[in-house]
Amino acid sequence: MLNNLHYILCALIIAVGLYGVASNSNYIKKLVCLSIFQSGVIMFFLAIAKVHGGSANPLPHVLMLTAIVVGVATLAVGLALTVMIKKTYNTIEEDEI
Repeated sequence: MLNNLHYILCALIIAVGLYGVASNSNYIKKLVCLSIFQSGVIMFFLAIAKVHGGSANPLPHVLMLTAIVVGVATLAVGLALTVMIKKTYNTIEEDEI
């Protein structure tokens, strides 16, 4: 059970992020929860990349580094769109728009 604790923690972080995206109507909170979800997925992929007694495989780590860069760019675009929505509709609440 303790050997798989990191998988359980990653699944918990992913679940918290997914719940936050689905339950919040504020766009900033949705973006933060999406970032939490992404962090959980990256941690999961890095956890399964570790092989005891095997040779080094840098491919999963390189792919996750690329995912981090894409995630930061996506977050920046999401924040820019949120600013434009705030200027246009004077709110960032999904229910009010």
